[in-house]
Amino acid sequence: MIQKRKLNLNEGPIVSQMIRFVLPIIFLGFLQQIFNVADVILAGQIGESGSNAVAAVGATNSLRILIVNFFAGCSTGSAVAVSHAIGAKNKKDISENVHTAMLLSLVIGGILTVVGIAFSGVLLSAMGTPIDILGKASSYLKAYFLTMIPSMVYNFGAGILRANGDTNKPLYFFLVTAPIKLLLTYVFISVFKLDLVGLSLATVCSQTLAAALVVWELMRSNSQIKLSFKDLRFSSKPLGKILRLGIPAGIQSSTFSLSNVVIQSSINSLAFFPGFITGNAAASSIEAFAEVLTGAFLSTSMSFVGQNVGAKKYDRVKRSYFTSLALCTVAVIILSFFVIVFAKPLLSLYITDSNEAIYWGVVRITFIFGPLFIQGLMDTTSGALRGLGISISNTVISLIGFCGLRILWCLTVFKIPKFHTPQGLYIIYPITWVIIAVLQFIVFVIVYKHQKKHLES
Repeated sequence: MIQKRKLNLNEGPIVSQMIRFVLPIIFLGFLQQIFNVADVILAGQIGESGSNAVAAVGATNSLRILIVNFFAGCSTGSAVAVSHAIGAKNKKDISENVHTAMLLSLVIGGILTVVGIAFSGVLLSAMGTPIDILGKASSYLKAYFLTMIPSMVYNFGAGILRANGDTNKPLYFFLVTAPIKLLLTYVFISVFKLDLVGLSLATVCSQTLAAALVVWELMRSNSQIKLSFKDLRFSSKPLGKILRLGIPAGIQSSTFSLSNVVIQSSINSLAFFPGFITGNAAASSIEAFAEVLTGAFLSTSMSFVGQNVGAKKYDRVKRSYFTSLALCTVAVIILSFFVIVFAKPLLSLYITDSNEAIYWGVVRITFIFGPLFIQGLMDTTSGALRGLGISISNTVISLIGFCGLRILWCLTVFKIPKFHTPQGLYIIYPITWVIIAVLQFIVFVIVYKHQKKHLES
């Protein structure tokens, strides 16, 4: 069910509109993960490194996501700012937010490129990346950071399209660029023997094309979000709002990633379990599909709540939030059941030479996907809070849960010999999900009641 035109998120039946809004995001995300998986499988099957390619890519995940997520949070800030302006039907504010956001994406992309290339090797070493995969992981990561400018332009632009109720265009653009990326991956790895660097370079080419398509769509648009190069400038009020909402959102996203960096170091300390590093990396790649699903509902609740806050329709804000909670829970339970039942066949797509690695992959999948619906509740509520314009409280809660509790667990309980096992590490995930979800819900109720009361008075 794909919408044939952009949706007006502050009018009409919420359930059907929300399904029509979220499905293209989910479909796009799943396709992205499938093609990413195909890339890694291709690198593992035809590259020179074999299963070490899977482990090398997995070893970089936490670090690159940590850096990218902080700045990508600014794109969240721009999406919320644009959705508020659209809900309020303020054309001047909409235009200023769009042009400020797109210029900011170029600046952020440039910063990420320089920082990523300069420090990737040092940081991977500091994380205790196993020496046998350190060189390949470092080369892959440096080449990957060349994608940052087009990635930021694409993310900011796609966020603006979604804030305007259009979730189709990003999907269409991916359908154009993804096959090109897969073809280039094969050529760079099989023909030019570039191994994991070829994987990154294929991403650079395809992401640049995707960014160009998003910019082209914004420039040809006849709607309120039209982009013009001559109007690209920083406007102080929109920039302030984007950063006020985006920086805390970026910190919130990076707290999750920062805890993963510490957890990755803990994972590396368990390398004495045969096949564990590879099995953990493969299972983590499968988890990316779950992140797509919960992230899609985060974006959906943020967009619906944001537009209705701008339109000052607070009864619809509440209904949008609880509808997104219900839909997300059902979707995550269905996905979790499928992944747990078919865990071994799914892992076998990544791993062809190690039964031990498949065993440890199944262990991680069981611990993560069983209670995964709680993460869905957490992410959906996080999106609703962003839609309300609340970022700092959300960030503090994430700092407590992801950075505080998870890192404390890794540095204390996990060090105890009895708990120094994969199971002793994985159990902290659902514990923190529960704590964060409860705190977020309490904040949502308080802020919602306060804003509604302020409007009525």
